[in-house]
Amino acid sequence: MAGNGGETTWCFSQVKGTLEDDVTEADLISCVEFNHDGELLATGDKGGRVVIFQRDPASKQCVPKKGEYNVYSTFQSHEPEFDYLKSLEIEEKINKIRWLKRKNQAHFLLSTNDKTIKLWKVSLVSERDKRVTGYNTREEGGRAREPARVTQLRVPTVRPAELMVEASPRRIFANAHTYHINSISLNSDQETYLSADDLRINLWHLEITDQSFNIVDIKPANMEELTEVITAAEFHPTECNLFVYSSSKGTIRLCDMRAAALCDRHAKLFEEPEDPHARSFFSEIISSISDVKLSNSGRYMMSRDYLGLKVWDLRMETKPVETYPVHEYLRSKLCSLYENDCIFDKFECCWSGDDQRLMTGSYNGFFRIFERGGCGAGACGAARRQDLTLEAARDAAARPRQPLRARRVATTAKRKKDEISVDCLDFNKKILHTAWHPHESIIAVAATNNLFIFQDKF
Repeated sequence: MAGNGGETTWCFSQVKGTLEDDVTEADLISCVEFNHDGELLATGDKGGRVVIFQRDPASKQCVPKKGEYNVYSTFQSHEPEFDYLKSLEIEEKINKIRWLKRKNQAHFLLSTNDKTIKLWKVSLVSERDKRVTGYNTREEGGRAREPARVTQLRVPTVRPAELMVEASPRRIFANAHTYHINSISLNSDQETYLSADDLRINLWHLEITDQSFNIVDIKPANMEELTEVITAAEFHPTECNLFVYSSSKGTIRLCDMRAAALCDRHAKLFEEPEDPHARSFFSEIISSISDVKLSNSGRYMMSRDYLGLKVWDLRMETKPVETYPVHEYLRSKLCSLYENDCIFDKFECCWSGDDQRLMTGSYNGFFRIFERGGCGAGACGAARRQDLTLEAARDAAARPRQPLRARRVATTAKRKKDEISVDCLDFNKKILHTAWHPHESIIAVAATNNLFIFQDKF
């Protein structure tokens, strides 16, 4: 997984999607997710569509291996709806996709919009109309008086048509959320999952669609007393009784479902003390956690707020063990970012398969990759770790298999030749959704309607 000097050399592999400038709102990618072995990669968009890419088997046999993916299946997961009781339009946008672990030849995934969760089965099937060939026929004789000659007996054969990929909805979980669903997470038992909206978290069984259990409810009796909302939730990767959820106040709560049916009382509260000298009008907004992800080992947890990443040890609640600034250079621009609503953007984050690297997005098509224990964590030793700012741009497609150029943002008036000024950043080019292959150095980055795939050159 490492290149020269123990570092990963990232290079362009593929880009999926049209490179046209007139992109419609429905084409914007809203989530990206690898399955558990990394052979499939799913994306959801604002138009309610799910596109599944399959890794090319030939690319795995190359030396070095290639992360090349081709379209495997495309289907319409959700349609726009209208809630007549509340006079509210329900968008078809896919908020989250989560894969189930594979148990047979078929693949299963959960997809959700603001209100409805669906379980999809994706499998290879043959077409219904099969051709029967090889009938036993008679050949007529040459003259009328001659008996007919019968050909050799042939047994008819049934030839199935070519296999095709079919996506079919197996379960529909609806009518359980009053507010918009922001998270779904599969439990390690592969039988239950949770769904979270702004004020509640529900627990579902995959076989039961008409009933769910409310396990967290932070809705106050008087909505005027509302001080925080739930922003993300996730199950522990190995302990089926544990889950975490983050809030807009910058806190993360670890809950144990063995303690009580309603997890109003958390087992642990992770919160970093606020510096009173750094407090401003925007403090509460930028401290809101937009995403939380537990590490694959289950020991650590990563949270993303507006300006940076934090890594927490589940055994220490008082402060994060590592802090990585993602775009600290935007702190002086918070006023203008508040005016154009960019300050409310919800950036996601992800772990590498070995839990040693972190990835999250930024503006101007930039995304950040940090190696743990490096200078970003406040421990600059002799062995400097990678802290990369890379760009998902169209010109990368013109340089396949070539190392990506590291980008830098100038934090002072004097900038170097290869740096870009903060004032020149394009805030419409947002990298909100990223995914990391579970076993290899292959990453997927969603940039508007395009899906960029990068990999380690070595």
